[in-house]
Amino acid sequence: MHSPQRKDFVSLTFTGSGNYNSKQWRRKSCWRKWKQLSRLQRNLILFAVALMLVCGIATYPTVTEHFRGKASKKIKLLCTSLPLTCLLLQKQKRAPHKRGPPGLQNRLQKKGSGSDIQVEENQIQEAKKADKEEGEKPLMVATYLGVCVSEFDRLEAVRDAFRHAWKGYKEFAWGHDELRPISKSYGEWFGLGLTLIDALDTMWILNLKEEFEEAKTWVSTELSFNKNVDVNLFESTIRILGGLLSTYHLTGDTLFLDKAKDIGTRLMPAFNTPSKIPYSDVNIGKGTAHPPRWTSDSTVAEVTSIQLEFRELSRLTQDTRYRAAVDEVMQKVHKLEGKQDGLVPMFINTNSGQFTHLGVFTLGARADSYYEYLLKQWIQGGQKETELLEDYLQALEGVKKNLLKKSSPNSLTFVGELSHGQFSPKMDHLVCFLPGTLALGAHHGLPADHMELAKQLMETCYQMYAQMETGLSPEIVHFNMHEGSIRDVDVKLADRHNLLRPETVESLFYLYRFTKDRKYRDWGWEILQNFNKYTKVSTGGYTSINNVRDPEYPSPRDKMESFFLGETLKYFYLLFSDDPELISLDKYVFNTEAHPLPIWPSAE
Repeated sequence: MHSPQRKDFVSLTFTGSGNYNSKQWRRKSCWRKWKQLSRLQRNLILFAVALMLVCGIATYPTVTEHFRGKASKKIKLLCTSLPLTCLLLQKQKRAPHKRGPPGLQNRLQKKGSGSDIQVEENQIQEAKKADKEEGEKPLMVATYLGVCVSEFDRLEAVRDAFRHAWKGYKEFAWGHDELRPISKSYGEWFGLGLTLIDALDTMWILNLKEEFEEAKTWVSTELSFNKNVDVNLFESTIRILGGLLSTYHLTGDTLFLDKAKDIGTRLMPAFNTPSKIPYSDVNIGKGTAHPPRWTSDSTVAEVTSIQLEFRELSRLTQDTRYRAAVDEVMQKVHKLEGKQDGLVPMFINTNSGQFTHLGVFTLGARADSYYEYLLKQWIQGGQKETELLEDYLQALEGVKKNLLKKSSPNSLTFVGELSHGQFSPKMDHLVCFLPGTLALGAHHGLPADHMELAKQLMETCYQMYAQMETGLSPEIVHFNMHEGSIRDVDVKLADRHNLLRPETVESLFYLYRFTKDRKYRDWGWEILQNFNKYTKVSTGGYTSINNVRDPEYPSPRDKMESFFLGETLKYFYLLFSDDPELISLDKYVFNTEAHPLPIWPSAE
């Protein structure tokens, strides 16, 4: 028996190839399904999607930071294992700028939040191969905010900074005293090519042969001191006489000794005073000298910080006049009344030979290098002149007794000022010469606690940079001493400028040379980066700035002081150099303008 045939179906015929899997058909299908949902269903789906988006946004920083942290660890391991430069950068997240001084910090310990860095394997292999072929010791590699930098790179960075500054000077101020990099012009002080002469020994030390040769040619053919011009005795001595003497010792070229003798002789009329305390100004063309128009006083620093240079000129020329003049000044100051525990007032009268403005004591402007030269003359002369050493040691005890204090809340050690018995927590950036001077004394056999004080003051000088928004120190700071203070450092509006000064970098050089503690190099590297960031002018040169508290507009002053090339960059280079014989501190002593002069043989 057969079942009956089914008639309950519909027969359909399809024509064409069929396009029901096309994008257009799928879009219509999805939209149709969406429309078929109830309003409640659609709202629930939209809510779920929105919730997932919010959760994703909230967890994104944590997830990315996790992977970035892994990348940072890999980079750190890689940097410490590489025998040469890691020229690979890790992008640094820009921190928000604060209007007030940030808290006590060490920027080198901050964690950078950067993107992954990929290192080409062939770069690493080539580096290792090059090291093996040359047979050199692997270069130490450091990290700075995610940037891998070898000591060679740091040295090259200093050379690059010098070349950039020199480019601006050569193009816009050649043969003149100072570069004005913003206006692409120059400024004159004495009209003697101050920047060029100040930078001569820096170029030699940095091995910038081409730049040195073109500067030497100018000295040989263009430099003349036979000019009707008033110059400052102190500034001309430390920058011009000191620079020429130093360059002579480094090169052996008598051109520089001849020029040194010429300017030294022309400065001698300054000592023709009733008291033998020299006038501040000399006309090197006429052979006359005079005090400033507004006073008959000279500053103590001016008359007691020219001795290293004139003493060395006498030794080289066998002409005793130069040394006799400056030694007489020191002998008079040694005996003067008006000191307090070895501390000296800031002014001295050229007629009476007595201190003036009694009762005011500082290690800052107008007195600073007096203390520096007490120690350095003693070192220069073979440690024989005991009066100089006695005055230095007594002055340091006076500093500890009268000027040394601690800030609040972080107990930074600082050197303030004393005015008629009233202490002021004011400290000039100039005082940052002191850590280096203390360390130098300890190296030459003075008490070990000098080195400990040097380390404490070095930390303070670094914090004068680190606590500013630009990472650059102001000219003057005031320290808080009251319990409950939030910040250690205050900066008045008129004190916020930075002149590209060298004192902190100078002390970092001494502290690293004697302790080998790498943090001093790292601090110096940080400061150099901030000079590049906030003071470098694209067309050439670097400029002093008006406001270290405003990173958005630090307000350039349009002036590059000669000491930026003569001192600051030189000390940066020596700080980063691994060669202890590059200006050995057992063979040379630096004048206050960073010009190295030889320590005399003990037989002299």
